Amino acid sequence: MMDKDRILILDGAMGTAIQRYGLGGNSEALNLSHPEVIAAIHREYIEAGADIIETNSFSANSISQLEYGCQSQAAEMAFRAARIAREAADSAPRKVLVAGSMGPTSKSLTLPSDANDPSIRAWSFDGMEAAYFEQAKALIEGGVDFLLLETCFDALNVKAAIHAIERASDELRLTDRAADELRLKDGKFPIAVSVSVSDRSGRTLTGQTLRAFYTSIRHCKPIAFGINCSLGAEEMQPLVAELSSFVECPLICYPNAGLPNELGGYDQSPEEMAVHIRKMAEDGLLNIVGGCCGTTDRHIRAIAEAVKGLAPRRVPARREGLELSGLENICIDRERFNFTNVGERTNVAGSRKFARLIAEGNYAEGIEIAAKQIEDGASLIDINMDDAMLDSAVEMERFVRCIAAEPAVAKAALMIDSSHWDTVLAGLKNAQGKCVVNSISLKEGENAFLEKAREILRLGAAVVVMAFDEEGQATDYTRKISICKRAWDLLRGIGFDASDIIFDVNVLSVGTGEASDRRYGIDFIEAVRWIKSNLPGALTSGGISNLSFAFRGNNPVREAMHSVFLYHAVKAGLDMGIVNPSMLRVYDDIEPQLRQACEDVILDSDAGAAERLLELASGTLQAAGPVSGKTASAETKLSLSQMLVKGRSEGLREEVLAELERLGEAGKVISGPLMEGMEQVGILFGEGKMFLPQVMKSARVMKEAVAVLQPYLDAAAENGSDAAGDGESGEPGKGRDCIVIATVKGDVHDIGKNITATVLRCNGFRVVDLGVMVDNESILETAAREKAAIVAVSGLITPSLKVMEDLCRLMSARGLRTPLFIGGATTSALHTAVKLAPLYDRVFYGADASASAVMAKRYILDSESFIATEHAAQEELRRIHAQGRGESRKDIFQTLDSEGYMPFEELKGRDIEVCEVPLDAVRPFIDWNTFYAIWRIKADERQSEAALQIRREAEETLGRMRCHIRLGCHFIRDGVGCWAGAVHPLHIACDCPACKSADFGIEDSLRLTLADAISGYIASRLAIPEPYKVVLPGIGYPSCPDHSLKKSVLESIPGSEEIGIRLSENYAMSPDASVCGYVVVHKEARYI
Repeated sequence: MMDKDRILILDGAMGTAIQRYGLGGNSEALNLSHPEVIAAIHREYIEAGADIIETNSFSANSISQLEYGCQSQAAEMAFRAARIAREAADSAPRKVLVAGSMGPTSKSLTLPSDANDPSIRAWSFDGMEAAYFEQAKALIEGGVDFLLLETCFDALNVKAAIHAIERASDELRLTDRAADELRLKDGKFPIAVSVSVSDRSGRTLTGQTLRAFYTSIRHCKPIAFGINCSLGAEEMQPLVAELSSFVECPLICYPNAGLPNELGGYDQSPEEMAVHIRKMAEDGLLNIVGGCCGTTDRHIRAIAEAVKGLAPRRVPARREGLELSGLENICIDRERFNFTNVGERTNVAGSRKFARLIAEGNYAEGIEIAAKQIEDGASLIDINMDDAMLDSAVEMERFVRCIAAEPAVAKAALMIDSSHWDTVLAGLKNAQGKCVVNSISLKEGENAFLEKAREILRLGAAVVVMAFDEEGQATDYTRKISICKRAWDLLRGIGFDASDIIFDVNVLSVGTGEASDRRYGIDFIEAVRWIKSNLPGALTSGGISNLSFAFRGNNPVREAMHSVFLYHAVKAGLDMGIVNPSMLRVYDDIEPQLRQACEDVILDSDAGAAERLLELASGTLQAAGPVSGKTASAETKLSLSQMLVKGRSEGLREEVLAELERLGEAGKVISGPLMEGMEQVGILFGEGKMFLPQVMKSARVMKEAVAVLQPYLDAAAENGSDAAGDGESGEPGKGRDCIVIATVKGDVHDIGKNITATVLRCNGFRVVDLGVMVDNESILETAAREKAAIVAVSGLITPSLKVMEDLCRLMSARGLRTPLFIGGATTSALHTAVKLAPLYDRVFYGADASASAVMAKRYILDSESFIATEHAAQEELRRIHAQGRGESRKDIFQTLDSEGYMPFEELKGRDIEVCEVPLDAVRPFIDWNTFYAIWRIKADERQSEAALQIRREAEETLGRMRCHIRLGCHFIRDGVGCWAGAVHPLHIACDCPACKSADFGIEDSLRLTLADAISGYIASRLAIPEPYKVVLPGIGYPSCPDHSLKKSVLESIPGSEEIGIRLSENYAMSPDASVCGYVVVHKEARYI
């Protein structure tokens, strides 16, 4: 369409010409009332030398015409504008092209319409797209050769226009009209884009650089891109030169007739303007040139003469490589940056603080989290709002809109991360830059995959493709590369650039103790290598933290695993990944023994690799508790429950039979010591003190113990005795009550489900595993056929929650009484209690594999007690939730005289910002009575030799002990503040003297004792003057027994997440050496 041998001439200003005819007002209405004037203007420009004339349709859209009350006539105005121009062009003595002019409207999709609320917009993307669709369709039907989006100041407006044009192209292509008649190019109508800048800096009104703007709309493969209006030719020259350096299509430039005078008019003569235009042409910068505001047919004639005979700009080939944009342009370039780390703290699933801020509607502080990531070097940030208790689409829209008002954040590119398609669209339709969608997959088949991919392409985003298909998640090398090749062919077939395709071949947990998991690390690395060799231009990515899930709670090991994995994956070609930078270490700085152990596991060097890493990991987090009256190093015989916790099977048969003799019934052995052991395993795993491989070992020991008891259970069943432990299941259980387990429809994640199924089998259950993507009817049909005692479903993505809700409704409607266990990363105890339990009164949340096994046993052994306990816990969660945000902090100080508090103004400067303090600073405040209490040594026993020996060992250990003590204190009103602190172990066992000689039973006790001393240290550091007194009641202690207050206390301390305290659903704190509470500064304050 565009001439490659000469510079084409565009016409001049339509508005200026209309004014010369003595007309004004709604210019587009003249297409209906004075078509002869518009036709005459077109002929004037053609006679002056124009090769391209623009339709008089700049504002022929319903949004702009709303200002004149003519919105219903907008489409007719556009159609008539096209017909008038077409007739003028067709009657010309030479070939003249018709450009359908589409202005930006006076509205912005990026800029807020309310200065007090950055999330408010005058128009939505869909509303503006609909207006553009009507205009584009009318112009195409009217006969234009291409559409010119001009004077553009907001890339998001342009993306709405592009989407509308492509939708109009698709609709018109379905009619009987020939493609040539509609000027369709590769099935799409040709588009040119011209930008208007706000000043000589070259940024648009919304703050984007020219290159960032180009990247935002590059997906439409414009037939021309450039700049118009804004400035005169002389002032525009540097910007045109800048555009020429990166624009991969013909460059269009049509400046104003100089800068406006004091009255807003334009005085630059045609001759003077032509001089500056010729200079640009001589520099090889132009392909298309014309005039904007203030230019006439005389200006166009002078410009045509000035560039006559000069060669057009040489159009470069389309670049390879992924480019993204926010306000700035961002290149994902391995040669320059080696590896791109995606900022991951703006993810409600990955950051407790961010999740709380979004739930509270505190977007300002949420934006600060994003800004901190960018300040720390992230150029791409992942935004995820998928939470069971949030409307993720609404929250995504609000947050992305708020980002646009903060340049420090808006300069970065966004990764829109959601399992909800509506949420993905909400992100894309509110971001002016080029984004990345995380993610789509083939799990629902090719048609659904292509439908989403086409929409992502229309909206101008790159896409992460997960290695999933209709059969589920790819876990081995062969399936990974097969799925990626299939997806690659489909995406390339619909027009995706190679560099806009990013494959995530599933980082999965290694070192779990399961033989099937051994190659997960090396298969990922080799799949990345294959992609880089066989799918040229494609990129690779991964969620790195998944790798070390088996060792959660042991950050030093996790950091080492991530670093070793990235070292090898990046060498293989990994381009980017989602990883917390604080969870990484320099490869060469990792202790050699640990580095080698991690390498062996990740690269699957041998069958014993996982066991070696587990031994190293266990060195720092041994969970054995102290025994009264004995030193921590004393050898003791393990009880049956302890054997289960430690995964020891030596002497197991003898211990099981001894317990059987003691208790008299096999069922009582299961419900007693074995259940106690499994419950302890669940607690330790939840606190991060046991790792997944250890849980699996414990499950196998449980299986061996049940096998020993099996003959006795069989005999009890034959005799009709309850000793078999069948509860209400109605099955002659043989200790193998049936559980039907599945990943719900729409979800293909199955790693967690598979682990749970294994643990359940080891606990004596007969498990029917239906796999992934299982519809609710199939689940219930199988449960009925198998006479299942329990149904268990899993889901990792938030759309699974809706499927679970439907399952609850279905079970309730059918009058079923089978318990339904819910699990998976997206589920929670709160969601189950608030959203699911009202739909079906026998639905219960299982936090992990071990917890689910314990719950199943509890139900089978005593269903009434289990259900009553769970219902009481759910009712409490609903009560807490119903209180609403900000209402959970209770005023426990009403008994004190309100006049006696120390004024807030005097307290503000006494805050203790979250910090780390040395052990020696806290040591003077140790109360050894606390230490004795931990060891259960009574007051009258503290002078015994055993007690004195423990005290000596403790003081010696304290002298060489190393740990992290982090704390903070913040006052919130007169005389009242909040405080918190935690004592963290230093690192895993290594060759240092402290680790070689450390007795972890003693150290555990000392960390708890030091935590208790934190309140004394804080009180001393506050240095409260007389006559005021200070007390620090700890939550959970007699003076403040309500554990639910912990959440509000931690939330009240700025930066409290740096202290490192995590709360469970039941408000248990981790690490266990954690404390928090209130500070009371009052003239009569005292402990009671």
